[in-house]
This record gives sequence, structure tokens and C-alpha cells, in this order.
Amino acid sequence: MLEIKNIVKQYANHRALDDVSTRVEQGSIFGLLGPNGAGKTSLIRIINQITAPDSGEVFFDGQPLSPDHIGRIGYLPEERGLYKKMEIGEQMLYLAQLKGLSKQEATSRIKHWFEKMEMQSWWHKKVEDLSKGMQQKVQFVATVVHQPDLIILDEPFTGFDPVNVNIIKEEILSLNRNGATIIFSTHRMESVEELCDSIVLINKSKKILDGKVREIKKAYRTNTYRVEHLSHDVQLASVEGLFAIESREDKGENTALTIKIAAGRTINDVLAHLLPIVQIHELKEIIPSIHDIFVQQVTTKASNPLISEQE
Repeated sequence: MLEIKNIVKQYANHRALDDVSTRVEQGSIFGLLGPNGAGKTSLIRIINQITAPDSGEVFFDGQPLSPDHIGRIGYLPEERGLYKKMEIGEQMLYLAQLKGLSKQEATSRIKHWFEKMEMQSWWHKKVEDLSKGMQQKVQFVATVVHQPDLIILDEPFTGFDPVNVNIIKEEILSLNRNGATIIFSTHRMESVEELCDSIVLINKSKKILDGKVREIKKAYRTNTYRVEHLSHDVQLASVEGLFAIESREDKGENTALTIKIAAGRTINDVLAHLLPIVQIHELKEIIPSIHDIFVQQVTTKASNPLISEQE
């Protein structure tokens, strides 16, 4: 769907993007991640043709990105882009027609979305009369009403309570199931785990990590496990060359251990040692979350085959 090649963007003495390349697959939900000031918004603005790169290229469905593609993109910016004094219904009609819908088709689709999002009574309200969360709902509808092929959501959950966060999540998944490709920029790492197929992580203008979420998490496994066993069993200790106990927690009748398996050994080796000694109630691998990986990569320069060679 979208291929980004060697994008460079410079603002005066600040380089916002430094040779950034990545690929967004058709039909995927793609996470665009990075701390504040990393360059995410600059990249989004280039994809939306609000600004142009100083060098590099963006391809949309195999073709160089052009104004003809704008009608196939829906963009929900982090900052609000609504007219405060304008009635909601009138504003939605105006924005939908800017995307190429006839007034009749726009009216039909807007009414459908207003009913779906429980916004029927908002038609004659003004944006300034709505809460932050209500405004975000309006802007979400404006983003998707023309049924874009590519939907770009920049912090889409801002201003929402937990109930409305879940509603928007379900709508994002529904749009994706119906064929939309979605670029999802957020600081909510739990949402990335829940929604995204692939991610790219940008820090200080450079790409430092990208790939499928499943493969990235697999690459960051540390061979660490949680083992819970009956407390009246023997007191377990680390076994050199097999596993080391990193932490121990008393849980009443049970004891929970965090163990790190030695290089070249497997969990089956550990179980062969433990089962004759203790009664195990729980065994679970501890896999770093995307949040853990995000924090690690923006605070360290850990070596990993998925990390870009750029510095």
C-alpha cells in the first residue's frame, strides 16, 4: 500500500527525518511509534502531502505519491481541525464533499455514522459546545466517512473515556476488516499490542526498529520464565549452567520465582530438574511488551538484528 524510501526532512537547523524507510502492507494496521519530537508528525504530514520531503520518495500502491491519492486517504490529526462556530451536520457535509462525495451520498453516510456512534442529536450543535471527547468523535467520523483506503490516526484516543476508547478500537478493527489500511500513531503501547500487525519506531529523526510485532517480540525474548510452585516444597536455588533465580515472591501457599535459563539450555531441561523436586502450579514465559521494547530502544543502543544500522 505505502512504501517510504530514504525520506529526509530538514527544518532550518533541525533535521526532523534522517533517511527513514519503511513499508506499510495493504490491509494492515501499522504502528508509527516514537517519543515526542522523534519525527512521526513530520512523516505523517509528508504522506498527507501537507509538506514535501527534501529527498526520498513515497509510493502509494506502487505509484509515486501524488495529489490524486488525497481522496483515498483519511487523516485524523492530533490537533483539532474543526470549525468551532459551525454546526456539526453542516461541517460534516462540507468536509465529506471536499473528499468527493455528492451531497446526497454524504448526507446518507453521515447519518449512518451518527446513528452508529450515538450522535443523532448533534446535527445542529456547534463544535465549541462539545466536550473534547465529543469533538474527537466528530473528527473521527469526518476522517472515515468517505471510506478511504488508507486511514492515518494520530493519537486517536485523546480525550476519550475508557468506554469510548473501546468503541473507537472496535471501529478501527471493523474498518480494517473491511479492507482499510491503517497507520496508527500513539503513545498508548497497550493499544499497539492489541491492534497493530507491524510497527516502526523512530527516535531523534532516525528509524531504529521496524517489523511485525510478533517477530519483534520474539527477537527480544530473554529466556526468562515465571515458575510458581507449592511453598512447602524444598527451597529452590539457582543451578549453575542451568538457570538463575532473579526474584522470589511469597504468595501464601505458593512461591513465585522469576528464572533466567542459561544459554544453550531449554525450559525442558529446567523442568527435568524441577519436577522431581517441587509441585509446579504455573509456568509462563516472560516476553517483553512493546512498551518495554520501546523504552529500551529510546534509552539505550542495544544491539539487535532488527535495529537499523543508522546512528
